[in-house]
Amino acid sequence: MWGIGMKMEEIFKLFLSEIEKSVSENVYNLWYSPLKAISLDDDKFTIQVPMIIHKQMLSKTYKDLIDSTLFSITNKHFEMIYLTEEEISKINESSNKDTNKKTKNDDLDIEDDWETNLIPRFTFDNFVVGDSNKLAVVSAHTVAEHPGQVHNPLFLYGKSGIGKTHLMHAIGNYIHDNSDLKVLYVTSDEYIMDYTGIAAVNKGADSINYAKSFKDKYKNVDVLLIDDIQFLVVADKSQQEFFNTFNALFNANKQIVISSDRSPDDLKKLEDRLRSRFMMGLPVDIYPPDFNLRCKIINSKIKNTPLEDKLSQDVIEYIANSCQSDVRHIEGSINRLLAYTAMMVPAKIDLNFAVEALKDYLSTNVYSESSISKIQKAVADYFNITVNDLKSKKKTSNIAKPRHIAIYLSRVETDEGLARIGLEFGGRDHSTISASIEKISNELKTDEKMNNTIKEIKNKL
Repeated sequence: MWGIGMKMEEIFKLFLSEIEKSVSENVYNLWYSPLKAISLDDDKFTIQVPMIIHKQMLSKTYKDLIDSTLFSITNKHFEMIYLTEEEISKINESSNKDTNKKTKNDDLDIEDDWETNLIPRFTFDNFVVGDSNKLAVVSAHTVAEHPGQVHNPLFLYGKSGIGKTHLMHAIGNYIHDNSDLKVLYVTSDEYIMDYTGIAAVNKGADSINYAKSFKDKYKNVDVLLIDDIQFLVVADKSQQEFFNTFNALFNANKQIVISSDRSPDDLKKLEDRLRSRFMMGLPVDIYPPDFNLRCKIINSKIKNTPLEDKLSQDVIEYIANSCQSDVRHIEGSINRLLAYTAMMVPAKIDLNFAVEALKDYLSTNVYSESSISKIQKAVADYFNITVNDLKSKKKTSNIAKPRHIAIYLSRVETDEGLARIGLEFGGRDHSTISASIEKISNELKTDEKMNNTIKEIKNKL
Protein backbone atom coordinates (compact mmCIF):
# COMPACT_ATOMS: atom_id res chain seq x y z
CA MET A 1 0.00 0.00 0.00
CA TRP A 2 0.96 3.68 -0.38
CA GLY A 3 1.39 3.94 3.38
CA ILE A 4 4.27 1.48 3.44
CA GLY A 5 6.48 3.32 0.97
CA MET A 6 5.49 2.48 -2.57
CA LYS A 7 7.24 4.66 -5.14
CA MET A 8 5.38 6.76 -7.69
CA GLU A 9 6.63 4.59 -10.57
CA GLU A 10 5.34 1.44 -8.89
CA ILE A 11 1.93 2.98 -8.19
CA PHE A 12 1.61 4.27 -11.74
CA LYS A 13 2.60 0.93 -13.23
CA LEU A 14 0.00 -0.87 -11.10
CA PHE A 15 -2.56 1.79 -11.97
CA LEU A 16 -2.07 1.30 -15.72
CA SER A 17 -2.18 -2.46 -15.30
CA GLU A 18 -5.53 -2.29 -13.51
CA ILE A 19 -6.97 0.19 -15.99
CA GLU A 20 -5.96 -2.05 -18.88
CA LYS A 21 -8.07 -4.82 -17.37
CA SER A 22 -11.09 -2.51 -17.01
CA VAL A 23 -11.36 -0.97 -20.49
CA SER A 24 -11.15 -2.09 -24.09
CA GLU A 25 -7.81 -2.23 -25.88
CA ASN A 26 -8.69 0.74 -28.10
CA VAL A 27 -9.77 2.89 -25.16
CA TYR A 28 -6.60 2.02 -23.25
CA ASN A 29 -4.36 2.80 -26.22
CA LEU A 30 -6.20 6.04 -26.92
CA TRP A 31 -6.46 7.57 -23.45
CA TYR A 32 -4.07 5.80 -21.08
CA SER A 33 -0.98 4.41 -22.80
CA PRO A 34 0.42 7.90 -23.66
CA LEU A 35 0.24 9.08 -20.03
CA LYS A 36 3.35 9.83 -17.95
CA ALA A 37 3.56 10.19 -14.18
CA ILE A 38 5.19 13.50 -13.21
CA SER A 39 4.85 13.87 -9.45
CA LEU A 40 3.03 12.38 -6.46
CA ASP A 41 2.79 14.02 -3.07
CA ASP A 42 0.49 13.57 -0.08
CA ASP A 43 -2.73 14.41 -1.91
CA LYS A 44 -1.88 15.38 -5.52
CA PHE A 45 -1.00 13.16 -8.45
CA THR A 46 0.29 15.03 -11.53
CA ILE A 47 0.05 13.28 -14.91
CA GLN A 48 1.40 14.43 -18.27
CA VAL A 49 -1.06 14.07 -21.17
CA PRO A 50 -0.38 14.51 -24.90
CA MET A 51 -3.37 16.72 -25.76
CA ILE A 52 -5.92 18.97 -24.04
CA ILE A 53 -8.72 16.62 -25.01
CA HIS A 54 -7.09 13.93 -22.82
CA LYS A 55 -7.47 16.27 -19.84
CA GLN A 56 -11.16 16.62 -20.55
CA MET A 57 -11.82 12.91 -21.03
CA LEU A 58 -9.78 11.75 -18.03
CA SER A 59 -11.17 14.37 -15.65
CA LYS A 60 -14.81 13.86 -16.68
CA THR A 61 -15.65 10.65 -18.56
CA TYR A 62 -13.16 8.41 -16.74
CA LYS A 63 -12.93 10.25 -13.41
CA ASP A 64 -14.76 7.62 -11.33
CA LEU A 65 -12.75 4.77 -12.82
CA ILE A 66 -9.44 6.54 -12.18
CA ASP A 67 -10.37 7.50 -8.60
CA SER A 68 -11.53 4.02 -7.66
CA THR A 69 -8.53 2.32 -9.28
CA LEU A 70 -6.03 4.54 -7.46
CA PHE A 71 -7.88 4.08 -4.17
CA SER A 72 -7.77 0.29 -4.55
CA ILE A 73 -3.98 0.49 -4.91
CA THR A 74 -3.12 3.16 -2.34
CA ASN A 75 -6.13 3.25 -0.01
CA LYS A 76 -6.00 7.01 -0.49
CA HIS A 77 -7.86 9.65 -2.54
CA PHE A 78 -5.79 11.98 -4.73
CA GLU A 79 -6.48 15.22 -6.53
CA MET A 80 -5.64 14.40 -10.15
CA ILE A 81 -3.79 17.10 -12.09
CA TYR A 82 -3.45 16.65 -15.86
CA LEU A 83 -0.92 18.83 -17.70
CA THR A 84 0.34 18.94 -21.27
CA GLU A 85 4.08 19.03 -21.96
CA GLU A 86 3.78 22.71 -22.86
CA GLU A 87 2.07 23.52 -19.55
CA ILE A 88 4.75 21.66 -17.61
CA SER A 89 7.47 23.56 -19.47
CA LYS A 90 5.83 26.88 -18.61
CA ILE A 91 5.55 25.92 -14.93
CA ASN A 92 9.22 24.90 -14.81
CA GLU A 93 10.27 28.06 -16.65
CA SER A 94 8.27 30.22 -14.26
CA SER A 95 9.73 28.41 -11.25
CA ASN A 96 13.28 28.96 -12.51
CA LYS A 97 12.60 32.64 -13.02
CA ASP A 98 11.21 33.03 -9.53
CA THR A 99 14.44 31.70 -8.06
CA ASN A 100 16.50 34.05 -10.23
CA LYS A 101 14.46 37.19 -9.61
CA LYS A 102 16.38 40.22 -8.33
CA THR A 103 15.31 43.65 -7.12
CA LYS A 104 17.36 46.70 -8.08
CA ASN A 105 17.01 49.69 -5.67
CA ASP A 106 13.38 50.88 -5.66
CA ASP A 107 12.72 49.93 -9.30
CA LEU A 108 10.19 47.32 -10.34
CA ASP A 109 11.39 43.71 -10.20
CA ILE A 110 13.69 42.86 -13.08
CA GLU A 111 14.21 39.19 -13.91
CA ASP A 112 17.55 37.81 -14.98
CA ASP A 113 15.76 35.55 -17.47
CA TRP A 114 13.89 37.62 -20.04
CA GLU A 115 10.21 36.68 -20.47
CA THR A 116 9.70 36.20 -24.21
CA ASN A 117 6.04 35.07 -24.01
CA LEU A 118 6.83 32.63 -26.81
CA ILE A 119 5.01 29.30 -27.14
CA PRO A 120 7.79 26.71 -27.68
CA ARG A 121 5.68 24.27 -29.72
CA PHE A 122 5.08 26.81 -32.51
CA THR A 123 8.09 26.30 -34.79
CA PHE A 124 8.90 26.28 -38.49
CA ASP A 125 9.27 22.50 -38.34
CA ASN A 126 5.60 21.90 -37.56
CA PHE A 127 4.15 24.67 -39.73
CA VAL A 128 2.49 23.06 -42.76
CA VAL A 129 3.45 24.86 -45.98
CA GLY A 130 1.35 25.18 -49.13
CA ASP A 131 0.86 27.54 -52.06
CA SER A 132 -1.37 29.87 -50.04
CA ASN A 133 1.24 30.60 -47.35
CA LYS A 134 4.56 29.89 -49.10
CA LEU A 135 5.58 33.55 -49.50
CA ALA A 136 4.82 34.24 -45.84
CA VAL A 137 6.88 31.25 -44.70
CA VAL A 138 9.87 32.16 -46.89
CA SER A 139 9.72 35.77 -45.65
CA ALA A 140 9.43 34.63 -42.02
CA HIS A 141 12.46 32.34 -42.44
CA THR A 142 14.46 35.20 -43.93
CA VAL A 143 13.60 37.50 -41.02
CA ALA A 144 14.43 34.79 -38.48
CA GLU A 145 17.83 34.20 -40.04
CA HIS A 146 18.65 37.91 -40.53
CA PRO A 147 16.72 39.89 -37.91
CA GLY A 148 16.79 43.64 -38.40
CA GLN A 149 18.51 43.37 -41.78
CA VAL A 150 15.72 42.61 -44.26
CA HIS A 151 11.92 42.91 -44.38
CA ASN A 152 11.67 45.32 -41.47
CA PRO A 153 8.93 45.51 -40.47
CA LEU A 154 7.45 42.20 -41.62
CA PHE A 155 3.68 42.69 -41.72
CA LEU A 156 1.64 39.44 -41.88
CA TYR A 157 -2.05 39.80 -42.59
CA GLY A 158 -5.02 37.57 -43.34
CA LYS A 159 -8.16 36.09 -41.82
CA SER A 160 -8.20 34.60 -38.33
CA GLY A 161 -7.05 31.02 -37.91
CA ILE A 162 -4.69 30.73 -40.90
CA GLY A 163 -1.35 30.58 -39.07
CA LYS A 164 -0.19 34.16 -38.50
CA THR A 165 0.38 33.67 -34.78
CA HIS A 166 2.14 30.34 -35.36
CA LEU A 167 4.54 32.00 -37.81
CA MET A 168 5.27 34.85 -35.40
CA HIS A 169 6.15 32.42 -32.62
CA ALA A 170 8.22 30.38 -35.09
CA ILE A 171 10.26 33.49 -35.94
CA GLY A 172 10.71 34.31 -32.27
CA ASN A 173 11.63 30.76 -31.25
CA TYR A 174 14.18 30.45 -34.07
CA ILE A 175 15.88 33.73 -33.09
CA HIS A 176 15.73 32.87 -29.38
CA ASP A 177 17.27 29.43 -29.96
CA ASN A 178 19.99 30.57 -32.35
CA SER A 179 21.17 33.90 -30.94
CA ASP A 180 21.49 35.99 -27.81
CA LEU A 181 18.99 38.56 -29.04
CA LYS A 182 16.20 39.66 -26.71
CA VAL A 183 12.82 38.62 -28.16
CA LEU A 184 9.37 39.75 -27.00
CA TYR A 185 5.97 38.56 -28.22
CA VAL A 186 2.84 40.47 -27.17
CA THR A 187 -0.66 41.10 -28.45
CA SER A 188 -1.77 44.67 -29.05
CA ASP A 189 -4.20 44.25 -26.13
CA GLU A 190 -1.26 43.46 -23.82
CA TYR A 191 0.63 46.47 -25.16
CA ILE A 192 -2.36 48.73 -24.46
CA MET A 193 -2.75 47.31 -20.95
CA ASP A 194 0.94 47.84 -20.20
CA TYR A 195 0.80 51.42 -21.44
CA THR A 196 -2.44 52.39 -19.70
CA GLY A 197 -1.04 50.81 -16.54
CA ILE A 198 1.29 53.80 -16.22
CA ALA A 199 -1.69 56.06 -15.56
CA ALA A 200 -3.16 53.57 -13.09
CA VAL A 201 -0.09 53.67 -10.83
CA ASN A 202 -0.07 56.32 -8.13
CA LYS A 203 1.95 59.41 -8.95
CA GLY A 204 5.41 59.67 -7.52
CA ALA A 205 8.30 57.21 -7.46
CA ASP A 206 6.09 54.20 -8.27
CA SER A 207 4.72 55.88 -11.39
CA ILE A 208 8.21 56.86 -12.57
CA ASN A 209 9.48 53.33 -11.99
CA TYR A 210 6.54 51.81 -13.88
CA ALA A 211 7.05 54.14 -16.84
CA LYS A 212 10.76 53.27 -16.88
CA SER A 213 9.90 49.56 -16.74
CA PHE A 214 7.51 49.99 -19.70
CA LYS A 215 10.21 51.63 -21.81
CA ASP A 216 12.78 49.03 -20.80
CA LYS A 217 10.38 46.27 -21.80
CA TYR A 218 9.52 47.58 -25.26
CA LYS A 219 12.39 49.76 -26.41
CA ASN A 220 15.31 47.64 -25.26
CA VAL A 221 14.30 44.50 -27.14
CA ASP A 222 16.04 43.26 -30.26
CA VAL A 223 12.95 41.64 -31.78
CA LEU A 224 9.39 42.81 -31.12
CA LEU A 225 6.53 40.60 -32.32
CA ILE A 226 3.14 42.28 -31.88
CA ASP A 227 -0.01 40.33 -32.76
CA ASP A 228 -3.46 41.59 -33.82
CA ILE A 229 -2.36 45.19 -34.36
CA GLN A 230 -5.90 46.03 -35.60
CA PHE A 231 -7.05 46.31 -31.98
CA LEU A 232 -4.78 49.29 -31.51
CA VAL A 233 -7.38 51.42 -33.32
CA VAL A 234 -9.42 51.79 -30.12
CA ALA A 235 -6.60 53.47 -28.17
CA ASP A 236 -5.37 56.82 -29.51
CA LYS A 237 -2.76 57.42 -26.82
CA SER A 238 -1.43 53.88 -27.16
CA GLN A 239 -1.12 54.47 -30.90
CA GLN A 240 1.05 57.50 -30.22
CA GLU A 241 3.26 55.55 -27.84
CA PHE A 242 3.54 52.64 -30.28
CA PHE A 243 4.63 55.12 -32.95
CA ASN A 244 7.46 56.14 -30.60
CA THR A 245 8.29 52.51 -29.82
CA PHE A 246 8.31 51.62 -33.52
CA ASN A 247 10.64 54.50 -34.41
CA ALA A 248 13.04 53.73 -31.56
CA LEU A 249 13.34 50.08 -32.60
CA PHE A 250 13.43 50.74 -36.35
CA ASN A 251 16.10 53.43 -36.07
CA ALA A 252 18.21 51.02 -34.00
CA ASN A 253 17.86 48.30 -36.68
CA LYS A 254 15.79 46.13 -34.34
CA GLN A 255 13.42 43.66 -35.99
CA ILE A 256 9.66 44.31 -35.85
CA VAL A 257 7.06 41.72 -36.87
CA ILE A 258 3.38 42.69 -36.93
CA SER A 259 0.21 40.74 -37.66
CA SER A 260 -3.29 41.90 -38.50
CA ASP A 261 -6.55 40.56 -39.90
CA ARG A 262 -6.35 43.12 -42.69
CA SER A 263 -3.74 44.89 -44.80
CA PRO A 264 -2.08 48.14 -43.66
CA ASP A 265 -4.14 50.06 -46.25
CA ASP A 266 -7.35 48.73 -44.71
CA LEU A 267 -6.51 49.84 -41.17
CA LYS A 268 -8.26 53.16 -41.78
CA LYS A 269 -8.64 54.07 -38.10
CA LEU A 270 -4.90 53.85 -37.45
CA GLU A 271 -2.89 57.02 -37.80
CA ASP A 272 -1.55 57.56 -41.31
CA ARG A 273 2.01 57.82 -40.00
CA LEU A 274 1.69 54.34 -38.44
CA ARG A 275 0.17 52.80 -41.57
CA SER A 276 2.91 54.30 -43.73
CA ARG A 277 5.56 52.76 -41.48
CA PHE A 278 3.90 49.36 -41.70
CA MET A 279 4.27 49.60 -45.48
CA MET A 280 7.99 50.41 -45.25
CA GLY A 281 9.01 46.79 -44.97
CA LEU A 282 7.24 43.77 -46.44
CA PRO A 283 3.46 43.32 -46.14
CA VAL A 284 2.55 39.67 -46.85
CA ASP A 285 -1.00 38.39 -47.35
CA ILE A 286 -1.60 34.86 -46.06
CA TYR A 287 -4.51 33.28 -47.93
CA PRO A 288 -6.82 30.73 -46.33
CA PRO A 289 -5.46 27.21 -46.96
CA ASP A 290 -6.55 25.62 -50.21
CA PHE A 291 -7.91 22.08 -50.37
CA ASN A 292 -4.54 20.36 -50.73
CA LEU A 293 -3.03 22.33 -47.85
CA ARG A 294 -6.03 21.57 -45.64
CA CYS A 295 -5.52 17.86 -46.31
CA LYS A 296 -1.82 18.22 -45.42
CA ILE A 297 -2.75 20.03 -42.22
CA ILE A 298 -5.19 17.28 -41.23
CA ASN A 299 -2.56 14.60 -41.83
CA SER A 300 -0.12 16.62 -39.73
CA LYS A 301 -2.62 17.08 -36.89
CA ILE A 302 -3.53 13.38 -36.65
CA LYS A 303 0.08 12.21 -36.71
CA ASN A 304 1.01 10.23 -33.59
CA THR A 305 -2.63 10.11 -32.48
CA PRO A 306 -4.98 7.10 -32.49
CA LEU A 307 -6.60 8.54 -35.63
CA GLU A 308 -3.45 8.25 -37.73
CA ASP A 309 -4.05 4.71 -39.00
CA LYS A 310 -7.85 4.81 -38.89
CA LEU A 311 -8.87 7.78 -41.01
CA SER A 312 -9.75 7.00 -44.62
CA GLN A 313 -8.91 9.48 -47.37
CA ASP A 314 -12.64 10.18 -47.79
CA VAL A 315 -12.81 11.40 -44.18
CA ILE A 316 -9.77 13.63 -44.61
CA GLU A 317 -11.31 15.17 -47.74
CA TYR A 318 -14.68 15.55 -45.98
CA ILE A 319 -13.10 17.55 -43.15
CA ALA A 320 -10.97 19.54 -45.61
CA ASN A 321 -14.03 20.45 -47.67
CA SER A 322 -16.04 21.39 -44.59
CA CYS A 323 -13.37 23.56 -42.90
CA GLN A 324 -12.78 26.14 -45.58
CA SER A 325 -10.74 28.90 -44.04
CA ASP A 326 -9.84 28.26 -40.42
CA VAL A 327 -7.20 25.84 -39.14
CA ARG A 328 -8.77 26.05 -35.68
CA HIS A 329 -11.95 24.60 -37.16
CA ILE A 330 -9.90 21.68 -38.45
CA GLU A 331 -8.36 21.17 -35.00
CA GLY A 332 -11.81 21.25 -33.41
CA SER A 333 -13.07 18.62 -35.87
CA ILE A 334 -10.15 16.34 -35.07
CA ASN A 335 -10.68 16.72 -31.31
CA ARG A 336 -14.37 15.87 -31.64
CA LEU A 337 -13.51 12.88 -33.80
CA LEU A 338 -11.01 11.72 -31.18
CA ALA A 339 -13.63 11.93 -28.44
CA TYR A 340 -16.29 10.17 -30.49
CA THR A 341 -13.82 7.46 -31.46
CA ALA A 342 -12.99 6.85 -27.81
CA MET A 343 -16.66 6.26 -27.02
CA MET A 344 -17.57 4.15 -30.06
CA VAL A 345 -14.19 2.41 -30.55
CA PRO A 346 -14.47 1.64 -34.30
CA ALA A 347 -11.87 -0.49 -36.06
CA LYS A 348 -11.82 2.00 -38.93
CA ILE A 349 -13.19 5.50 -39.35
CA ASP A 350 -15.09 5.71 -42.63
CA LEU A 351 -17.07 8.60 -44.06
CA ASN A 352 -20.39 7.54 -42.51
CA PHE A 353 -18.80 7.36 -39.05
CA ALA A 354 -17.18 10.79 -39.47
CA VAL A 355 -20.40 12.43 -40.67
CA GLU A 356 -22.22 11.04 -37.63
CA ALA A 357 -19.44 12.12 -35.25
CA LEU A 358 -19.26 15.66 -36.66
CA LYS A 359 -22.91 16.24 -37.58
CA ASP A 360 -23.38 18.91 -34.91
CA TYR A 361 -20.04 20.54 -35.65
CA LEU A 362 -19.75 20.56 -39.44
CA SER A 363 -22.37 21.38 -42.01
CA THR A 364 -23.88 18.17 -43.41
CA ASN A 365 -24.30 19.80 -46.82
CA VAL A 366 -20.93 20.11 -48.50
CA TYR A 367 -22.48 22.48 -51.04
CA SER A 368 -23.81 24.91 -48.41
CA GLU A 369 -21.45 27.74 -49.41
CA SER A 370 -20.34 28.86 -52.84
CA SER A 371 -16.64 28.77 -51.94
CA ILE A 372 -14.07 27.54 -54.43
CA SER A 373 -13.64 24.16 -52.71
CA LYS A 374 -17.37 23.52 -52.67
CA ILE A 375 -17.65 24.53 -56.31
CA GLN A 376 -14.85 22.08 -57.12
CA LYS A 377 -16.64 19.34 -55.19
CA ALA A 378 -19.97 20.05 -56.94
CA VAL A 379 -18.37 20.05 -60.42
CA ALA A 380 -16.34 16.90 -59.69
CA ASP A 381 -19.44 15.07 -58.49
CA TYR A 382 -21.46 16.25 -61.49
CA PHE A 383 -18.90 14.90 -63.98
CA ASN A 384 -18.00 11.83 -61.88
CA ILE A 385 -14.34 12.81 -61.49
CA THR A 386 -12.28 13.85 -58.46
CA VAL A 387 -11.29 17.25 -57.13
CA ASN A 388 -7.68 16.22 -57.62
CA ASP A 389 -8.44 15.70 -61.33
CA LEU A 390 -9.55 19.34 -61.53
CA LYS A 391 -6.29 20.46 -59.94
CA SER A 392 -4.08 18.12 -61.97
CA LYS A 393 -2.19 18.80 -65.19
CA LYS A 394 -4.37 16.34 -67.15
CA LYS A 395 -5.58 17.80 -70.44
CA THR A 396 -8.00 15.10 -71.64
CA SER A 397 -11.41 16.48 -72.61
CA ASN A 398 -13.25 14.67 -69.80
CA ILE A 399 -11.06 16.58 -67.31
CA ALA A 400 -10.32 19.84 -69.13
CA LYS A 401 -13.96 20.79 -69.75
CA PRO A 402 -15.06 20.33 -66.10
CA ARG A 403 -11.95 22.26 -65.02
CA HIS A 404 -12.92 25.21 -67.24
CA ILE A 405 -16.45 25.12 -65.80
CA ALA A 406 -15.20 24.98 -62.20
CA ILE A 407 -12.85 27.90 -62.82
CA TYR A 408 -15.65 29.91 -64.45
CA LEU A 409 -18.02 29.26 -61.53
CA SER A 410 -15.30 30.13 -59.04
CA ARG A 411 -15.05 33.51 -60.69
CA VAL A 412 -18.76 34.32 -61.02
CA GLU A 413 -20.01 32.70 -57.78
CA THR A 414 -17.35 33.98 -55.37
CA ASP A 415 -15.51 37.21 -54.68
CA GLU A 416 -12.10 35.62 -55.19
CA GLY A 417 -9.57 37.11 -57.59
CA LEU A 418 -7.80 35.33 -60.43
CA ALA A 419 -4.62 34.77 -58.37
CA ARG A 420 -6.49 33.01 -55.57
CA ILE A 421 -8.50 30.91 -58.04
CA GLY A 422 -5.24 29.92 -59.72
CA LEU A 423 -3.82 28.76 -56.39
CA GLU A 424 -6.89 26.59 -55.78
CA PHE A 425 -6.52 24.94 -59.18
CA GLY A 426 -3.02 23.56 -58.83
CA GLY A 427 -1.11 26.84 -58.94
CA ARG A 428 -2.20 27.89 -62.44
CA ASP A 429 -1.19 31.36 -63.58
CA HIS A 430 -3.35 34.40 -64.20
CA SER A 431 -3.53 34.00 -67.98
CA THR A 432 -4.61 30.35 -67.80
CA ILE A 433 -7.44 31.15 -65.38
CA SER A 434 -8.53 34.11 -67.49
CA ALA A 435 -8.58 31.95 -70.65
CA SER A 436 -10.79 29.31 -68.98
CA ILE A 437 -13.29 31.94 -67.83
CA GLU A 438 -13.43 33.49 -71.30
CA LYS A 439 -13.89 30.09 -72.96
CA ILE A 440 -16.95 29.17 -70.88
CA SER A 441 -18.37 32.71 -71.15
CA ASN A 442 -18.26 32.47 -74.96
CA GLU A 443 -19.82 28.99 -75.01
CA LEU A 444 -22.71 30.15 -72.84
CA LYS A 445 -23.68 32.64 -75.57
CA THR A 446 -24.45 29.90 -78.11
CA ASP A 447 -24.45 26.48 -76.39
CA GLU A 448 -27.75 25.53 -74.75
CA LYS A 449 -26.28 22.34 -73.28
CA MET A 450 -23.56 24.33 -71.51
CA ASN A 451 -26.21 26.67 -70.11
CA ASN A 452 -28.13 23.71 -68.70
CA THR A 453 -24.97 22.23 -67.18
CA ILE A 454 -24.08 25.48 -65.44
CA LYS A 455 -27.65 25.85 -64.21
CA GLU A 456 -27.71 22.32 -62.73
CA ILE A 457 -24.40 22.82 -60.92
CA LYS A 458 -25.56 26.19 -59.62
CA ASN A 459 -28.68 24.52 -58.25
CA LYS A 460 -26.44 22.27 -56.19
CA LEU A 461 -24.73 25.34 -54.78
